[in-house]
Amino acid sequence: MSAALIWFVVGLVLMLLELALPGVILVFIGLGAWVAALLVWLGWVDSLEGQMIVFAIASTVLLVVLRRVFKGWLMGITVAGDNASDLDEFLGKPVTVVTAIPADGVGKVEFKGSHWNALCAQPLGTGAAAVITGRDGLCLLVRAK
Repeated sequence: MSAALIWFVVGLVLMLLELALPGVILVFIGLGAWVAALLVWLGWVDSLEGQMIVFAIASTVLLVVLRRVFKGWLMGITVAGDNASDLDEFLGKPVTVVTAIPADGVGKVEFKGSHWNALCAQPLGTGAAAVITGRDGLCLLVRAK
């Protein structure tokens, strides 16, 4: 069995192991083995020592440079959060009305340094204190304090 074929098989096994042990590391080590296989096949590296150096350098460079790029692709990206825990961050927190809120209308409140659209059953004037009672998307539901 040629050295190039051995490096190719090692790389393939490492990449398949990535499926069983996700961490987005083994795939780049496997690609490093394929770089070593290619250079051996082209006849650019003959000695085992040279092959090991090429493998180590290629694996490290690929891991450092490409891991962040491909991690989202290989592990998946979580877009939606847990709405129950997100709501806990808002409920019962005090806000200040920045733009008057008409009865059953939309105004603006300040919460954590940002302005948010807000709905309230009763009218609230600018500067009034209110408390968050819920959330509807990016609109806060508030009541007078």
